[in-house]
Amino acid sequence: MHEPAHIFLGANSGEGFYSLYGQLLNGRFDDLLLIKGGPGCGKSSFMRAVAHEVAAVGEDTIYVNCSGDPDSLDAALFPALRAGMVDATSPHVLEPSYTVATERYLDLTRFYDVEAVQAVRTEVIAHTDAYRAVYAEAYHILRAADALESQRRAVVRAAADFDRLEHRMDGILRRELRGGKGTRRGRVDRAFLGGLTHKGELCRFDTVQALCPRIYVLADGYGLAAGMLEHACSAAVDEGCDVLACMDPDRPRELRHVLIPARGLAFVTSSARVPFQGEAYRRLRVDAAALGALSRTERAKLRFTGRIVRALRDEAQEALERAKRAHDALERVYNPCVDFNGVYALAAAEAQRILRTRR
Repeated sequence: MHEPAHIFLGANSGEGFYSLYGQLLNGRFDDLLLIKGGPGCGKSSFMRAVAHEVAAVGEDTIYVNCSGDPDSLDAALFPALRAGMVDATSPHVLEPSYTVATERYLDLTRFYDVEAVQAVRTEVIAHTDAYRAVYAEAYHILRAADALESQRRAVVRAAADFDRLEHRMDGILRRELRGGKGTRRGRVDRAFLGGLTHKGELCRFDTVQALCPRIYVLADGYGLAAGMLEHACSAAVDEGCDVLACMDPDRPRELRHVLIPARGLAFVTSSARVPFQGEAYRRLRVDAAALGALSRTERAKLRFTGRIVRALRDEAQEALERAKRAHDALERVYNPCVDFNGVYALAAAEAQRILRTRR
């Protein structure tokens, strides 16, 4: 049994909230619970209780943390059992693809005291409107930061020798993936390792270290390594290896890290903003040559605009902190109106039901 892996399937980006939760559907699991319920009804506590019981008997577990509150769970997955559970409410609403056959609803609203909630409706409405408004503010700021960062990247990319970078990756892949083609094509799962949260910039490099002892670190603050990572992902899939493709939380359609657990191999991007500080098998200075080719004026402008981007992201983080406080206040209103004994009793029953599927 490994230590539980921690990933994210949502990110706070310049595009707003970006969701990768939909890939859990379409028969990916034999038994996926789509949990419905509002704030403070115990969704995260329910999933954590079930996951604790399943992990206690030795089953590998993947915790999907919440981008709004990384201490909270949005999903718990048990790959070997082809089972899991996910918060299927806003902002990552999910509906079953194959109702009951592979996914089914689990409604926790049954544990609300309806009359008690309706008695505090004024507070519910006020706190709900407050946290939604602050999230909209945070995303507006992140859009501004993203637009400026795109300009910075364009300057550096114009000076980059991408053919040289791809040739460098080719040599690494020939060494690391040698051994012949696999009997099948590998599967690609997409996730985030972190992103901007109310706690600041987070990246679960511990998940990388737990799954992949041989780590190539790509020093790159401008997205130059994205093509190298796409190449690594494609090559691994062609060799029959399953890949965890970790997207850039700021640019969710662009790769940031690639994990190939079957080979114990990872390629991770490290930047000044989110540095990888663990032990590296090799370190490659991806952006060094491009930065060295820039004029003194261009480098000075990059530093200046970088300070503006950092200030905007600090402002966005402060907005996320306010959103967290407003959401916490909303949950405090709901909590006394919830039968948590019922929530935990249902969690114990669901854990036992899942474990009965073990071979």
